[in-house]
Amino acid sequence: MSAIPRLDRTLVMGIVNVTPDSFSDGGDHPTPETAIAHGLKLLAQGADILDIGGESTRPGAARITVKTEMERVLPVVSALSEAGAAVSIDTMRAEVAEAAVTSGAVLINDVSGGLSDPQMLSAAAELGVGFVVEHWRAPSATMQSQANYADVVADVRRELAAQVANALNAGIAADLLIVDPGLGFSKNSDHNWALLSHLDSFAEIGCPLLIGASRKRFLGELLAENGNLRPPKERDDATVAMTTLLAERGIWAVRTHSVRAQRDAIAVVGRMAGSHCAAFR
Repeated sequence: MSAIPRLDRTLVMGIVNVTPDSFSDGGDHPTPETAIAHGLKLLAQGADILDIGGESTRPGAARITVKTEMERVLPVVSALSEAGAAVSIDTMRAEVAEAAVTSGAVLINDVSGGLSDPQMLSAAAELGVGFVVEHWRAPSATMQSQANYADVVADVRRELAAQVANALNAGIAADLLIVDPGLGFSKNSDHNWALLSHLDSFAEIGCPLLIGASRKRFLGELLAENGNLRPPKERDDATVAMTTLLAERGIWAVRTHSVRAQRDAIAVVGRMAGSHCAAFR
């Protein structure tokens, strides 16, 4: 990948979690075989990128060993790459990223933005593939204790810009960088809504924007009934609404559990944008 792909529409990154404990679909695809089958299904539904992860990053999640992560993700990365998918590896470890790229991955999606593993940025620079810089303050086990901001938009923008500067200083080419404000990572619901309302602040950093809102807790809180959060798998309609708004803003890509619905929403946005009907201009 010599540069991040840009289409005339928002791209869809389909989530393939090979985990027993992810917040939404943990245990749904626990083996390489079931994860590969799921990835092929998402590819057939129109996923532009498949994001393969073997370690849960939900709030409170504990770390797993490198060996376990490798065993979970590498067969999946290899099989889906061979099937023609553009594969992203969702990892915070340089060793896993290197092995995944060797197995066919073309993008590294590091939820820590290079902060968790001191070898990650130099490894990514050497590999020469796309790299997602996500805003991050602390590991999953303690990240929600770090959800303290004077001004969440200004603070996240400043910290994210510093992470991008670190990536550039490590030798990652500017046209290989993507930024993600990290919804839910050291952030509460109000923080997430504030960030989504000011995406222009992050666009000013100068990199394509990836947004991961799919099924997240802040949507569950919005849709809560009698104090009970809407369950993760019942938040897909709200996720489609979010994707529609993001596509209207020209966001580079959305990371999602349900591909077809997001592609449909993006298609509608594209058709409306190209409409010659004055009522919709």
